[in-house]
Amino acid sequence: MVSTLAVPGSYPTLRDALEIAPDGAVVMIAPGVYRERLEIIGRRLTLRAAEDNGKDNGKDNGKDNGKDNGTGHGTGDVLIDASELDGPALEVTGGAVVVEGVDLTSGDYPAAVVKSGHLTIRRSEINAGYGAGVQASDGATVEADEIRVLRAQYGFVFSDAGGTVESSEIRGISDDGVIVRLGADPTIRGTTVADCGYRGIYIYQSGRPVIERCDISGTGDAGIVAAHGSSPRIVETWVHQTIGSGIVVGPGCTATIEKCRVEQTAEPAVYVDEKATATVDLTGSGGLTRATTTAQDDAEVDRLLSELDSMIGLDGVKDEVRSLIDEIQVNEWRRGAGLSVGAVSHHLIFTGAPGTGKTTVARIYGQLLKALGVLPLGQFREVSRRDLVGQYIGHTAEKATSVFEAAMGGVLFIDEAYTLARAGGAAADFGQEAIDTLVKLMEDHRDQVAVIVAGYTTEMSDFLDANSGLASRFAKTLEFENYGPDELVMIADRIARNDDYIFAAGLPTALHEHFSSLERNRNFGNAREARKLLEGMRKAQSGRLRAMGRMPSRDDLRTLMLDDLRAAARRS
Repeated sequence: MVSTLAVPGSYPTLRDALEIAPDGAVVMIAPGVYRERLEIIGRRLTLRAAEDNGKDNGKDNGKDNGKDNGTGHGTGDVLIDASELDGPALEVTGGAVVVEGVDLTSGDYPAAVVKSGHLTIRRSEINAGYGAGVQASDGATVEADEIRVLRAQYGFVFSDAGGTVESSEIRGISDDGVIVRLGADPTIRGTTVADCGYRGIYIYQSGRPVIERCDISGTGDAGIVAAHGSSPRIVETWVHQTIGSGIVVGPGCTATIEKCRVEQTAEPAVYVDEKATATVDLTGSGGLTRATTTAQDDAEVDRLLSELDSMIGLDGVKDEVRSLIDEIQVNEWRRGAGLSVGAVSHHLIFTGAPGTGKTTVARIYGQLLKALGVLPLGQFREVSRRDLVGQYIGHTAEKATSVFEAAMGGVLFIDEAYTLARAGGAAADFGQEAIDTLVKLMEDHRDQVAVIVAGYTTEMSDFLDANSGLASRFAKTLEFENYGPDELVMIADRIARNDDYIFAAGLPTALHEHFSSLERNRNFGNAREARKLLEGMRKAQSGRLRAMGRMPSRDDLRTLMLDDLRAAARRS
């Protein structure tokens, strides 16, 4: 006979019930919010919302791509909330656990983690602050049906794991919607993946998923990406409205793409690397591009160098970037002529105070490398310590590797990189683990990515001392100096004109005096000072115009006055 335990009732908390529950028991959970974490090791249990009872919740197995899927989800009555606790809401190791109609929320951890066990989860809504909605690893199996992951860094992550995600919704994810890696082979069927900050589905390190009758849209990069020897099968799937290409098949991959619609994406709709093998059958969608050796785009190089030249100040930085580009271009010409070319690192160090254009120059540099045929994608990915450092041993290496691999083909920009350096020799600081991981990856993939680390000059020297091999990985250090008063006036004028404002007579001189009076200490924001001041001036102008007692003219609306500067300076 199956044992049934009720919570609350005889057992005030879920953990109390789990401690006494025999294998095979069903824990019936009354409506409410349970602020606790569940760790289940080697058990066979069912956790079920008392009012769920396996109800349909609008599931429609006969739905068609492109229509409202009618995806079911949790009852909304039972929530396990670990958002203020140290760990996932649900952690399953071994055994077999069934969760039905129970919603899960975590803070800076995955909401549900399963290792080497079996997790069946149905009709649930999942939210995670800074981790995956569901993370499966170490041979685990996940059977997910009618799940909604609505807030997380990743939706589902399969690492050396399998199972099925069916009739579900993954939406509003900050990074990749689904990650399949380390030989994982899940089936993702009838599922919507939408509005992800990066890719919809990312497959790498020999992942072997089946993606069937899914709807993937609104991604910040490509819809589906296969990399590093992966072999996905993508069937009757609609990929649309993506910032990047719809489907990308990288070198060494084998892909089958059957009866898919790929439309309203960047060109090419489907990109297959020349070193990949792919069978592609598209229905009513854009074309297929099979990569050949990347050629230089001289016109784009000239355009990007002109964009660099148009930046105010930074004369030394511009010269250094041009020198790097000249060397890269000549090396490509030598390679084309059959001459030897030495190994060249594209990794750089940017030092200097905030607001000096480091991020903008890094973006242009990545686009230049793409235009020169050095990097295939040229995309820009900015991260900080939080994106690289985990909360426990081994987590950091995994996070840092994932971030690095996501930037392959473009630029990985690490702002305030010195915060990774171990402070005072504290062994518990996992920043050192991130540095050590990056050092190896930068050497192994120096031809496939450009890593740019940025931060204050003095602190960056300490950062380079954190690993004996770190400094040698970088080709050059570019120093970004503080802007002088003349340059800040020019920056303020450019920002104003871009926003349809002009300066009244005498205002540029007053701005010069203001910027000359500012102390150049650690808190000095350079271009940010100009932008902040203009925001204050616009607010002051708004108050001045409303007090005029008449409808302002077009010139009134456009013109910033000395009084606006004085008012803004007083408030700053």
